[in-house]
Amino acid sequence: MKNFGLQLVVLFLGVNVYAQDLRTNISVHDPVIVKHDSTYTIFCTGMGIAMWSSVDKIHWKPEKPVFDKAPQWAVDAIPGFKGHIWAPDISYHNGLYYLYYSVSAFGKNTSAIGVATNTTLHTNDPAYKWTDHGKVFQSVPGKTNWNAIDPNLITDKDGTPYLVFGSFWDGLKLVKLNPDRLGIADNTDSLPTIATRKKSPSENLPPIAGNPVDAGGNAIEAPYLYAHEKYFYLFASIDYCCKGPQSTYKMIIGRSKNLKGPYLDKNGIAMNKGGGTILLEGDKNWYGVGHNGVAHFDGADYIIFHGYDAADRGISKLRLQKLNWVKGWPVIEENK
Repeated sequence: MKNFGLQLVVLFLGVNVYAQDLRTNISVHDPVIVKHDSTYTIFCTGMGIAMWSSVDKIHWKPEKPVFDKAPQWAVDAIPGFKGHIWAPDISYHNGLYYLYYSVSAFGKNTSAIGVATNTTLHTNDPAYKWTDHGKVFQSVPGKTNWNAIDPNLITDKDGTPYLVFGSFWDGLKLVKLNPDRLGIADNTDSLPTIATRKKSPSENLPPIAGNPVDAGGNAIEAPYLYAHEKYFYLFASIDYCCKGPQSTYKMIIGRSKNLKGPYLDKNGIAMNKGGGTILLEGDKNWYGVGHNGVAHFDGADYIIFHGYDAADRGISKLRLQKLNWVKGWPVIEENK
């Protein structure tokens, strides 16, 4: 009887520990989401790439980071890099999950994009193991007028894989990948700009006070391409993140029937000439919102992003909402 009582206590404590490990209103930056079986998994910026799982999209369990130590190739490539990895992107192809990620020196285009693969996202599966394939490509100050961060994978109608990426400098870029998705097939000397805040290539946009001078003032980043019906939709974030109550982040949108663009906003202005229709911006509840991903599961499209919570000191929080389509344009459904 004593043993039985002890078992009950242990079981009760175990349930409590597990329950305490489930969290709502979680703090994240740059989230993406995928559903596998009955589990939802989020990857986001953090030491070693932060990872969360849920069975209801409300209560989230923190998982062990993807990397338990900084990838050595990234330490070698980025001076001062300590393992804080930015803006992951998750996709699935031919039995493998592909996780692209960014390593960078803040405010500089000393940056690189890497990729790791796994056969499963179930952390308790014996087969669960991330294999890092290292650097896909990188940007170099004074040589590349673009920044190799914020990757997102998209496939063309013929199945050819591309990465859209970028932040500040010359804007958002598109690069073709090799069929194995581990390297690039394009010459990085002539990558097309598919979105920018500049109305012309010669326009100079100075940085706001307090922002790194190296980054310039072309405040656009976090591209995400999503195919819906006959269009490719380019989501991007403009203005300034990561400033708590002073954050001005907002999301813009354009669309094109061709993956390579041009992407036009609702007014017909090309995003590579400063166009972009506002999809969502800050309000009395959120100082700024941005860096989104889009996913389809449970019979609906969802948009995932972070917002700076006005009710909690401007801390970055997870937002996951349904994405509806009205007359060929996305509309974010308010949570009820």
